[in-house]
Amino acid sequence: MRIANLDNRAALVVDSDRAVDIATASQGRFGPGLQSVYESWQEVVEWAASLSPGDTIALDRARLGAPSPEPRQVFAIGLNYQAHAAESGFEAPTQLPPVFTKYVSSFAGPDSEVVIPEGTTVDWEVELVAVIGRTARRVTAHDAWSHVAGLTVGQDISERTAQLRGPAPQFGLAKSLPGFSPQGPWLVTPDELDNPDDLELGCSIDGEQVQKSRTSDLIFSVPRIVAALSETVTLYPGDVIFTGTPAGVGMGRTPQRFLRPGEKLDSWISGIGELHQRFVAED
Repeated sequence: MRIANLDNRAALVVDSDRAVDIATASQGRFGPGLQSVYESWQEVVEWAASLSPGDTIALDRARLGAPSPEPRQVFAIGLNYQAHAAESGFEAPTQLPPVFTKYVSSFAGPDSEVVIPEGTTVDWEVELVAVIGRTARRVTAHDAWSHVAGLTVGQDISERTAQLRGPAPQFGLAKSLPGFSPQGPWLVTPDELDNPDDLELGCSIDGEQVQKSRTSDLIFSVPRIVAALSETVTLYPGDVIFTGTPAGVGMGRTPQRFLRPGEKLDSWISGIGELHQRFVAED
């Protein structure tokens, strides 16, 4: 099952260009908002399994938003690939990697324009993003997938100047400028994927590949992240988890490279889809 945010209404994706409005098809039982769908996730899954799509609507990518646009909580995991930890100058974590947040005001859909503020150094970080579908508190890694509604593609776009400026790093704010958290194109449930623990992900700038890896290289897999977070906090339906980025970010290169106005960033995860961001200068 694939769920899209189409004009802030939950839609069941039929194919690449058609969808079913969930509120309309369920006669108001579910939706129209995405958050209400996650809060009734198991019932939605059972309903969708028996649905015979009737009237469909156009699935225009320009109208798509982040698959979970109003989460109670947003988590981001740092240094969760060994090669990325190394290029960042850190040892690979043996306990739960660093956890920070990205703010909802930075969320955007899969195709967007991102402003580069003057005097900043803007970097790319393609990531697998998980959305919670069932409340999780002290769950085991073995049971964690049953608490995940699905997966989507994300970019943890990062303003490195602010992030690393002392006296202490500003991870959350530096990664939450407007448009710095594009996600999409839709949510894909784990059962749609041959192996949700082993997906290829990567990104390119103007056609030049800069990141490529597999989620099987995550130090903490999606189930381990969910289990570890739920030991401390309660995870709620609709919560969003950025799971970390592989090696190949601009800050880790010699010489360092950062995004410039006019460049296009394309990101992908196999079995899920693609993001497309165009960068522009600040007016």
